[in-house]
Amino acid sequence: MLKAKDIMTKEVVSVSRDRPVEEALELLLRNEIAGIPVVEEDMTLVGIVTEKDLLRLFYGPEDAKQERVEDFMTQPAVYFDEDESMEKICRCLLAVAFRRVPVTRKGKVVGIVSRPDVLRFIRDRIGPKVNI
Repeated sequence: MLKAKDIMTKEVVSVSRDRPVEEALELLLRNEIAGIPVVEEDMTLVGIVTEKDLLRLFYGPEDAKQERVEDFMTQPAVYFDEDESMEKICRCLLAVAFRRVPVTRKGKVVGIVSRPDVLRFIRDRIGPKVNI
């Protein structure tokens, strides 16, 4: 049975809850990702901050330097253990609007599974690449 740890991205961009929200915004844009786990110093998952969460900045004050990640993050975050079946994770990603879920080991973030991770796995499983 395929598990989260078999296809997850292991190098996870994360941010702590007390960081300025502009730092989370910059991380999303620089890494071209749609969401990042919010973690404690020891990588304990406390939430997630997404593009959708940060769209609220459009309506906020022009100077958001006082705003922190914790003011915008979604908590609790939906997450899965590294030994969870990919079937269950795919069912979740089909049923909800978000595009990624953190993967944990004993409550600590060790990876992330995104829709593109699943699509890459499917592409690699079904055969050779197509020249377009």
